[in-house]
Amino acid sequence: MPALPPPADKPQLSAPKKDTPTFSPDKVSVIFVLGGPGAGKGTQCDRLVRDYGFTHLSAGDLLREEQDREGSQFGSLIKDYIKEGTIVPMEITVQLLENAMNDDLTHKHGNGRFLIDGFPRKMDQALKFEESVCPSKFTLFFDCPEDVMQERLLNRGKTSGRADDNAESIKKRFKTFVETSMPVVEYFEKEGKVVRIPATRAPDEVYEEVKAKMGERGFEMEK
Repeated sequence: MPALPPPADKPQLSAPKKDTPTFSPDKVSVIFVLGGPGAGKGTQCDRLVRDYGFTHLSAGDLLREEQDREGSQFGSLIKDYIKEGTIVPMEITVQLLENAMNDDLTHKHGNGRFLIDGFPRKMDQALKFEESVCPSKFTLFFDCPEDVMQERLLNRGKTSGRADDNAESIKKRFKTFVETSMPVVEYFEKEGKVVRIPATRAPDEVYEEVKAKMGERGFEMEK
């Protein structure tokens, strides 16, 4: 696959084969955050950033930024995938995440704690990231029924301006999540690397459980 043309101050976007991950799990903590569209991942990530000092990386946001970046070779391709509710080629997403992590550690003096929101969405993404970028500590999975998520997204669509916050795209995103992302949750669950959080409650109630589970996994609040 050809490389994405980088911004002037970024390394070239490519996906070379590596024998070891770029980042050591002894120095970098990666938590994947999964849940269907509208499960409340972003809200909970904001609170974890505030209280635990994580850097929040949204795979979806990185892709949306890349699709709008002037001169991006794959901008229109990414836009088409997002509109259809399907998954962008793995190499693009994984490399965008690696670049963002490296930028945070190198230029922003981050503490090495990363929440990766909405990723991995497929098994190949999960395996590729853990082999080439960094093994994750665990996955936070926000479990929420489809009818609740749909109501939340339709309400959000009234003000978000996002092209995929409409009924047709929402149905496609639900289908994609169930078919491709739930196997990822099940895979990590078998490895004892999933924290499942019921997400139908109010955000404050959900976050109380998140904090308790974080403590059980050895993460303490910074404040």
